[in-house]
Formats: sequence, structure tokens, C-alpha cells
Amino acid sequence: MRVKSTFAILPDLADAKPFMEKLPFVNPAVLMYPSGRPWVVGHWGEGEVVEASVGDVRAVVIGHCPITTARLQQLISRIRNMADVDVLARRLSGAFHLIAYIDGAVRAQGSLVGLRRLFHTSKNGITIAADRADVLATMTRASVNERILAARVTCGGMLPPPLGEQSLWSDVSILPADSFLAMENGQEVQWWRAPQPDVSLEQGVDAVKTALITAVASRQPDQGRLSADLSGGMDSTALCFLAADNNPELLTFRWGEAEAGNDDARFAAYAATALPQAEHLVVKHRELASLFSTPQDWVDQEQPYIFTRTLARTRQTAQILADQGSRLHLTGHGGDELFYKFPGYLHRLARRQPWTALKHLRGHSALSRWPLRDSVRELAGQGDINAWWRAQSQNLTMSAPASRFPPLEWNFVPLRAAPWVTDHALDLARSAIYETAETVRSFAEDRGQHQFLLALRTTGPAYAQLSRIYADYGVQLHMPYLDDRVIEAALTVQLHERATPWRYKPLLADAMRGIVPEPILSRSTKGEFSADLSAGRRKNMSEIVETFRDSALAQHDLIDVAVLRKHMAMPQMDSTRDVSLEHLLGCENWLKNTYRSR
Repeated sequence: MRVKSTFAILPDLADAKPFMEKLPFVNPAVLMYPSGRPWVVGHWGEGEVVEASVGDVRAVVIGHCPITTARLQQLISRIRNMADVDVLARRLSGAFHLIAYIDGAVRAQGSLVGLRRLFHTSKNGITIAADRADVLATMTRASVNERILAARVTCGGMLPPPLGEQSLWSDVSILPADSFLAMENGQEVQWWRAPQPDVSLEQGVDAVKTALITAVASRQPDQGRLSADLSGGMDSTALCFLAADNNPELLTFRWGEAEAGNDDARFAAYAATALPQAEHLVVKHRELASLFSTPQDWVDQEQPYIFTRTLARTRQTAQILADQGSRLHLTGHGGDELFYKFPGYLHRLARRQPWTALKHLRGHSALSRWPLRDSVRELAGQGDINAWWRAQSQNLTMSAPASRFPPLEWNFVPLRAAPWVTDHALDLARSAIYETAETVRSFAEDRGQHQFLLALRTTGPAYAQLSRIYADYGVQLHMPYLDDRVIEAALTVQLHERATPWRYKPLLADAMRGIVPEPILSRSTKGEFSADLSAGRRKNMSEIVETFRDSALAQHDLIDVAVLRKHMAMPQMDSTRDVSLEHLLGCENWLKNTYRSR
């Protein structure tokens, strides 16, 4: 059973008929324009699409959005023009695509942080959109955008936006998550901006609590069981307790730990005792696929998959959950990005409340062991985001800063080239980075708020690919922390209160007080997996080497395989090189499969 959905949006034009014939869908469902021409074409599961119309106004919601046709009809009855769709989008909860038709014009958009993205291309003045880049690339026979691929290979697969939001297909564009697409001219229009973080923690807690309760309560499988991760961390544990309010016989799932010092097991066991009606499934570590196992099949071709080290284990998890009857699985992905203590807020705080900023700086420095001189120099820096990107193009081959370097810049870490990339790859990457520097704009005026959105928009698209793996096994993977309304509620809270160095995720902890047991909310540690990572790399080294034996990246003069093998065999001080290798594997397999499928 597959629950994957994918669709394309066609313009209301007679000239668009040839594109309908090129869609790579077999027996698709079709939603029609008033003219009788095809509008939205694709595949989707039962309950994933809600459509309503009032007069000349139509709206389609695709994805997770707890709304009835009658309620959507009521909301669109107030729409008079495209600007009114902003109000509609803010009234809807969940993570979804929204497509609106008003008197011949079409507006389409995805969710706020890229969990549900929209891509578009234009040919002969006709704009077509889809929820997957590879759908459009197949239709138009688009070639690989080698410059963007080179940037990913050079700097690592998880490139920060906006460069990381550039399509790997020539002539296929990614709609920014905060924008909508005007189909009549292919124009991208920003409609959403991050809220000002001016609400106190005490005032903001109720909004976050309400948003999370609503997000979890609305997620009920039409058939089969509801399951949820129970890692022992605050993010997943909170979702389990919220889900158990409506589903006391919830199935929880956890991977066993390799590290003896990892205390996830202790907190997960404590949480399990407080959920006595739930069934708790723990897969022992010796039964798990090792990290860096290389499955025969890979992930969809939208972009390189970056979580390659856990891919075999993810497929194993999805199969186990499916065998247990789960049809909808909750995971805490997005919790770190939304609630962690990103320190960029210190810049503005230092200029508005210098004594408070000094206390916070001392706290962060003590906990993270930042060198004082580096911290002060970074905090005193006045460079804008354009200057930061320009510096990356110039410093790409410089040594990476020390691991304890304070992450106070526009991006958490500077962009540095992997040692195995070629001069050709470096030239392409520098060009892409420099071009980004000319047009980049921050996601928010406050650098701290920008960092939160940077984290969310960097990982959102990768989590979308993760959900498609579960869909292969008939399990819907849902991430309530990435719902639009949950994100907005969290972003309104003052930065120095939700990113304080003295408490771990205080906004989430306070929002879940009275729902989650206190020992979970007061936890200040996070699971550590470096031993599992290095063991998996050693065990699967021969398979990894084999992956690059006939390297597609080397054939495109992007990597030097001899240098790569040399660095793979060298001892490692930390997991940095493993992460780079993980991203490189994603790029290698993406490129191989792209040309194999042509």
C-alpha cells in the first residue's frame, strides 16, 4: 500500500494540453477548471485533498489540514482578490499546499518552511508547477544544474538557503517557502514574513501549547494504528503524551542505543511507565541495520538524500511499523530547529540590553566553551548577510574554524570545501556562492530569528524526502512541530527567553507542563551517537569505497576519488568528516540514478 502523493498544476490554457500528455502519472486523478480544462493532476491519498468553490473563487488544499469542505467554502466566500488568500492561508493549520483560483488567475504555494514545496518551470510563456522537481524535469527533459550540484558536493549536502534552495535541475525553479507563485506569469511573490519576537515567554506559552495540542489531535489515521517515536528526548516524548490523550493505546517506537553513556533509554523507560496503556516497541541495537549500510534502492530524485547513513535503518523502521499495523507515525523532527538555543539573538540584544546580553554571552560561553576573544569579535561584527556570503566565496579553501567557534554569524558555520573536490568543482561553487551574495536577504531583521528560520528551511525539504520513504511502506510520517501555526506561535516569543543558555528548550518545556512528566521537561542532556557512527563507517567501508569505484561525480570532474579514499582511511578526531561523507554519498547516488533513469 502506497500513500505517496504527487501532483502538477496546469494553467487554464488550450496551449497547455501538450503538457498534460507529458505528465509522468499513470491514471491520475484530475481536478478541473470551470472551463473544463485540467487544473490539478496527480495522485493523492483519501482525505489528502479538500476542494471548495464559491462563485468565481475556488480553492484546493493538499496535504495535512484539518478542514472540511463546508468550512473551506465558508472561508473562501470572503475572498475578493489574491491578497485575501493571505488571510485564508493564515487561518488554516497543518502543513499543506494551497492553490486558489480567482476569476481566471491561479495562485499556488507550499508550507512555511519547505516541508511541502512547490517547483515551477516555464516553456513558451506557459508556467507549470508541481510538488516535485523531478516531475517537471521528466516533463521538460531538464538537464542537471551542475553548478548547484558542485556547490553541494563542495560544501556539503545541507547547504544553507537560499543557495540550498536552488534546484538541481536547469530551468526548474524552487518557490521560496515564504512566497506564492502567480501562475499567469510565473512570478514569485513573498506573502509571509516572520513575526516579530516580542511576546514574553509567559505570554507565548499558551499559544504554543494550543497549537501543538491542535496539531497532534488532528492526526488520526483513517485506518490502522497511530504510532510515535519515543526516543526519550523532549521533542518526541511530548508528542507521545499529546497523542495518548486521544489514543491511549498508542504504539511507541525506539531504536536501542549503542553508547553506554547515552541516557535516552532511561528517560524513554520513565516515559513509558507513565503511558501504561500504550504498547512500547524497542528494537535492540544488534537487530538494527548498521549506519552507512548501502541499500540497493535509493530515494526519489528530487534532490540528493542527505540522511544516507541511516537510510537502511529508516527503511527497516518503516517496515516494522507497517508490520505492526501503523498507518500514521508521529516524529519529533523539527523540534530542535524550532526550540534550540541558537545564539544569534545576542547581536541585537547587545545593542538593546547590553548587560543582559553580557550575562547571556557568559552563560553560552561557559556551557559551550567558546573562546572569549572569538565570541567578542563575532558579537562586535556588523557585517550584513551579503558580506557573509561574499566572504564564503573568498574563503572556501581556508581551514575550518575550531569546533568551539561561537555560531553567531548569519549561518551557523562557514562554508568550507571538502578536501576531495576538484578545482573545477571549486570554481563552480565559488560562482554560485558569489551570485547568491548579490541577491540574498535575511529571513528576519533579528539575526537570531533568522537563525531559527535558517535551520527550519534547511532541514524541511530533507524531512519531506524522509516522509516519502515511510510512504513506500504505507505509513504516513507526520511532523507536528513543522506545522505552520506551530511555527508561527513559537517564533513570536522573545529570543532571549526561548534561547536562554540556562534552560533546555524552555518554551517547549513550559508549554508541555502538566502534560509531560516533570523529569522529562527538566532534562538538559541530548543523546550521543558518535560511537555508532564510527562503527557503521568501519563495518561498511568496503561498500562505501565500491560506491565511488565508478564515480559519476568523478566523471563530471567534481571529486578526486584517490584523495577521497585517502581521507576515508585517515583517523578522525570527530564526526565532521563522516557528515561530509554522508552528504557526498547522497550526491553520488543522486547523480548516478539521474542518468540511469534517463
